[in-house]
Amino acid sequence: MSATDAQDLIERYIGVWNEPDPGVRLKTVRDLWAEDGVHLLRPPQEMHDRAVSLGFGTAVLAARGHDELYARVTRAYEEFVAPGTYVFRIQEAARRLDRVVTFRWESFHTGEERVTGGGLEFLVLDAEGRIEADHQFVD
Repeated sequence: MSATDAQDLIERYIGVWNEPDPGVRLKTVRDLWAEDGVHLLRPPQEMHDRAVSLGFGTAVLAARGHDELYARVTRAYEEFVAPGTYVFRIQEAARRLDRVVTFRWESFHTGEERVTGGGLEFLVLDAEGRIEADHQFVD
């Protein structure tokens, strides 16, 4: 995978979180992630700290396989993008090293025209270039 291919990958990745058509969203999830791919989210600090205060060593949220990944992407779309409040955008171009692609993303409040959050994405690809593991660190 070249740097151009890595950039295309992250453009499709960001696009799926903004995709209004459920059929296109499902197809894109299946195209982007390996069948047993996983999305791991280190939640915002407040949620993480609350979990730790309840006795958990850490807080990591996981969605595994196409059905759970589709549900995760759809839930984020419905909560943030569908109401017309936010869009997700690439903040920093893709960087690739072997099977790893990293980039930074941001959530943009369309009404207030300002960035409201973001994070770092760390993708591990399988031999076919599909996402095997998606590690999301929310700022």
